[in-house]
Amino acid sequence: MTKRKVTVQRTTQETNISLELNLDGTGKYEISTGIKMLDHLLSQTIKHGRFDLKGTVSGDDEHHITEDIAICLGKAFNEALGEKLGIVRMGDATVPMDESLASVAVDLSGRGYCVLQAEFTKNDMRGFESDLIRHFLESFAAEGRVNLHARVLYGINDHHKAEALFKALGRALDMATRIDERTSGLLPSTKAKIER
Repeated sequence: MTKRKVTVQRTTQETNISLELNLDGTGKYEISTGIKMLDHLLSQTIKHGRFDLKGTVSGDDEHHITEDIAICLGKAFNEALGEKLGIVRMGDATVPMDESLASVAVDLSGRGYCVLQAEFTKNDMRGFESDLIRHFLESFAAEGRVNLHARVLYGINDHHKAEALFKALGRALDMATRIDERTSGLLPSTKAKIER
């Protein structure tokens, strides 16, 4: 099997980011964004998706860092998938976190689109603006060319809702990126084409 590992770099006047992603990892995470809540949420996606991620990040504020990490991570997933031959392509997961329950469904269709249904009440996010979750998911879906639907079904604590979402994202991506031995080498599309 071809190695599905890439390095993506992005340098702007606002951020400087280098990410190395391995789709066939074990959940190792070596990165510090300078934003503890973002680090925590990313670690959930990587750990529960069984990917490996390491990188360096610097930037001028939370919004720019969050957005550009999402852009880089989306690009990394899209590039690491290559031609997408033999992948399962779609995946979904529902994950509980104490009183909260979140569900994520993805299709690695080549058509980036994000739908998020989640209400946050601005509690227990360590100063991390809850709207950055929406912005992260939208940016990731656009750059990764992922059709992503994410929903918090219920919950009280914003930290728990967000953590359940990011764990579910990891589990759904793990399922969708897997190689199906029955269709190895085949494109999972009746169109015989998936946009890259």
